[in-house]
Amino acid sequence: MPGAPPMQWRVVEFVQELRGLGLPIGVDQSVSFGESFTWIQPLSREEVYNAARATLMNRHEYLAVFDRAFARYWERRRDVAEPQKTPQAPRHRPEDFQRPSLVSFMAEKAARQNKEIEITDRTETATEVEWLRRKDFSKLTDDELRAIRRAMAGIQWDFSRRRTHRLMKSDRGRLLDHREALRRAARRGGTIVELPRKRRKEKTRPLVLIADISGSMELYSRIVLQFFHGVSQQLDDTEAFVFGTRLTRVTDALRLSDVDASLDDVSQQVLDFSGGTRIAESLHTFRRLWGQKVLRRGAVVIVISDGCETGDVEHLRREAQALQRSCYRLIWLNPRLGQRRYQPRVRGMAAVLPYVDDFLPIHDFESLRQLRDHLARLPKRKGGSSEASRRL
Repeated sequence: MPGAPPMQWRVVEFVQELRGLGLPIGVDQSVSFGESFTWIQPLSREEVYNAARATLMNRHEYLAVFDRAFARYWERRRDVAEPQKTPQAPRHRPEDFQRPSLVSFMAEKAARQNKEIEITDRTETATEVEWLRRKDFSKLTDDELRAIRRAMAGIQWDFSRRRTHRLMKSDRGRLLDHREALRRAARRGGTIVELPRKRRKEKTRPLVLIADISGSMELYSRIVLQFFHGVSQQLDDTEAFVFGTRLTRVTDALRLSDVDASLDDVSQQVLDFSGGTRIAESLHTFRRLWGQKVLRRGAVVIVISDGCETGDVEHLRREAQALQRSCYRLIWLNPRLGQRRYQPRVRGMAAVLPYVDDFLPIHDFESLRQLRDHLARLPKRKGGSSEASRRL
C-alpha cells in the first residue's frame, strides 16, 4: 500500500508471517494488534511483545513458534523508526496519536486478505511439526502433543485392496467377456469384431485394530487411540478393540466425527485403562467372540502392544499362532521398537514374534507416516514379504 508508514508495513508483515507459520489469526485480532500501537509509548521491545501476545495469541501451544517469529520481527524493525513531527514533543496522551490511520490501514489490509486468513483449528504447517516428527510420543509436552495430534488429523490413510469374485468390464482386463462378445456380435449380424474383457473388482481389505491400553502403554495410549480414530474415519470396513485385563470393542465410539468426543466416549466404555496386561486372554476373547465376524474376507489385523504379558506366555504363543492363521496378515506395532538397541526379550514379545508378518515401531510422528506408506503397499498374497516389514 503506497504511502503507508513503515511501522504499519512491519505490523502487517509480522501478522502475515505468523499466519504463514500456521497460527490462526483472524481479522479482529489483526486490527486489535494494530490498534494497540496507538497506546504504546515508547515502542519498547517488551511493550510491543506484550501487545502482540495479548492480541494475537489465544492458544498456548503456539507460543514457542510465536516467540521465535517475534524475535525475527523485532530485529528487522530495529532500523525502521516511526516519523515524528516534533522530536522534542512531550509525553503524549492516547488521544494525541494518529489512531485512525493505523487502525484503518490494518483493517483494510486484513479485509483484502480475508479468504487467506480463514484458518481452521486443524491447520498445521510442515514447519511447525518438522522438528517434532522424530520426538518420541512418551516425551512430548502437552503443547507438543496437541501439535502432533493436529498433524495426525492430516494423514491420509490408504490401504491394501483385495480382489473379489465379482467381475467388471475393463479394457485392460485379463479375462474374456464371452457373454458381452456374443451380445455385440448379435447386434452385428453374428460377426465378432472385438473381444471385450473383464477383470475382478477390487475392494479395500477389512482392517481390525487391537490396542494394549495397560499401564506399560499409558504414555502412548492417547496417540494410539487417535490413530485408530483417523483410520476408522477414512476406511469403512474397520473394527477396533482395546484391552488391558479385558477386551472392549470401541468401533462405534470411533465412528463419531469429532475426535475429542470420540475418545471421551472410549474412556467411558473402557474400565481397565493403565492397569495390568493380559494379552493372551484378550486375544482369546477376541477370536472367540468376534473372530468369525470380523476376520472374514482377508482381514488385516494390527495389534499395538509392547508385549509385556503378565499371564501365561505359552498361552499367548498359541493365541498369536491361531490369530495369524485366521487373518490375511498380522502386523504388530511396538512403541519400544523405536528405541535404539531394542531387543524383544520382554515376556510375551519373544513368544509372538515368530507368528507376526510385520513388526514395526509406533513411537513418533515419522513412524506413523512410514506405517501409512507400508499399509498402502502390502503384498498381494498372504504371507508375502513386504519392504521394511521387520525392524530387527
